[in-house]
Amino acid sequence: MTIDRRSILLAAATLAFTGSTALAQDYKAKYPELTFAVVPAENASGVTERWTPFVAYLSKELGVKVNLRIANDYAAVIEGQRAGNIQIASYGSASFARARLTGVKTDAFANDINADGSTGYYSVFFVKAASPYTSIDGLKGKNLGLVDPNSTSGNNVPRFELDKMGISDAEAYFGKVVFTGSHENAVLALAQGTVDVAANQWTNDDDSTLQQMLHKGMLKNSDGSAMKKDDFRIIHKSAPIINGPYAYNSDLPEDLKAAIAKAFMDAPTKDKAAFDRLSDGQKKGFHAATTKDWDGTIELIKFVDALRKKKAS
Repeated sequence: MTIDRRSILLAAATLAFTGSTALAQDYKAKYPELTFAVVPAENASGVTERWTPFVAYLSKELGVKVNLRIANDYAAVIEGQRAGNIQIASYGSASFARARLTGVKTDAFANDINADGSTGYYSVFFVKAASPYTSIDGLKGKNLGLVDPNSTSGNNVPRFELDKMGISDAEAYFGKVVFTGSHENAVLALAQGTVDVAANQWTNDDDSTLQQMLHKGMLKNSDGSAMKKDDFRIIHKSAPIINGPYAYNSDLPEDLKAAIAKAFMDAPTKDKAAFDRLSDGQKKGFHAATTKDWDGTIELIKFVDALRKKKAS
């Protein structure tokens, strides 16, 4: 039998194909199902409606079933990834930093690109426009609404910003500090008068939790009429914050990691309807990211932890 160059190339190509197929089957055999966890910034039904088409798209692209888990809070996501029960997670910047600081083996691979092409947002303090408050100085003894202890824009950055104003102990400065549990709940607490000022996330006037809620007609005046953007006022805005990451377990097979990252990057073109539903038209795609991009946030969390220890001592 004569072995020519064409035969050798054909054999090599067959071996390469067989090898790549075996690799693909390896992760599917080990991970016939994956769990993708998100923390609701809105009510649970709204999260399900937004995320379900995207998770179905991921299932198709990865060739394994992807299950959506709506976590109660960021701590549940952190502990789920620590235990290996969650393979992919949507994090806030601070919660991802907390996960890394506490030894969770998780790596960032992407974050959102805003409609204007930027990859960051801000933490802001909202008050009602009809209130007399124009700065934090006038809110001593009033009620502050925060989001979640592990929220970036809803707790950690606000405390950092308050410290820059000379307020190292928010609980002592304000009459009451209320953790509302979600960004939507913080805005609702402000709209309903439960708190006088609320911390929240804001990218621009057209991209924020407040704007999403106004668009859905979720905010009402006492007479039942719809509230408007002009009914709220920002009295303080932080420096830019990097958009929170999407992260996978560090010990996942490399081919599975690559497939997950590729599926995210391809989503805006491969399944535009699912992506648009997910982003509410406020994002233009996913930006390739690495864990090191959140090193600055880790330093912020260390600072906030030091504030907490100082207050406790």
